[in-house]
Order: sequence, then C-alpha cells, then structure tokens
Amino acid sequence: MSRRAFLNSLTGLIGCFALPAATQASIRSGTWKTLQTSPLAGFQYHSGETLWSQLATGQRLTLTREADNRFDDRAVRVDWQGRKLGYIPRMDNAAIAQLLDRGETLEAAIAWLESGNNSCNRVRVEVRWRV
Repeated sequence: MSRRAFLNSLTGLIGCFALPAATQASIRSGTWKTLQTSPLAGFQYHSGETLWSQLATGQRLTLTREADNRFDDRAVRVDWQGRKLGYIPRMDNAAIAQLLDRGETLEAAIAWLESGNNSCNRVRVEVRWRV
C-alpha cells in the first residue's frame, strides 16, 4: 500500500468516528465554524486565470460533490458564480466529501488571494460548517 493510499484510508477512518459526535453539536447551536482552509487545486486548469481580476477575498464559493470523478472518488468541485475554479485538494477533501454526501450544510469563501507565479498557492478556500 502506498503512503498516499494509507493516508487517504486513515483520513476517511478518522472522519467516520469524528463526524457523528459533531453532528449532535449541530442540533444544539446554529453558528458557522471553520472546518478547514485549503489551497485551491487545479486553479491553472480551469477558469481561474481568466476570472482572476474579478476574484476578491470574502466572495462566496459553491461546493459541488463529484462522486463520479475519474481521478478522485471524493472530489469536491469549487465554483465561483457558476464557473469552475478548481477542487478541494485530494489530501484535504475526505471530511468535506463525507459531509456533503450526508446532506450537511457547508459554506465556502475565498480566504486569501496571492498574485504570485505559483498557481498552487494563488487561492485559498475557507470551508465552514453550521454547527
């Protein structure tokens, strides 16, 4: 088993134990909590570069589960105003995919923008969960 496969399995296993308890907390309160902040994967391959001048910190993003994605069965697509910007990185998407599959309410926004040459770190996405 490769290291990546092991880590993916471990992440999924941990999520199975942590999420049921967290779901009980959502019944008791109604605040948004940051679940994670991640760089946006694949930004350079989708509409990101053409939309760059229109993006701003704090703008809302849409998360869409792509269970049939041929590269990653836990894929979570990130859209801005109906245009694909990229994906939540494979190493960071286990909990988000599981929550979306369960019908939980998640919210995403642009947390950070950097105009450097490294496309892997140009956009950071904050994902929040109503708990």
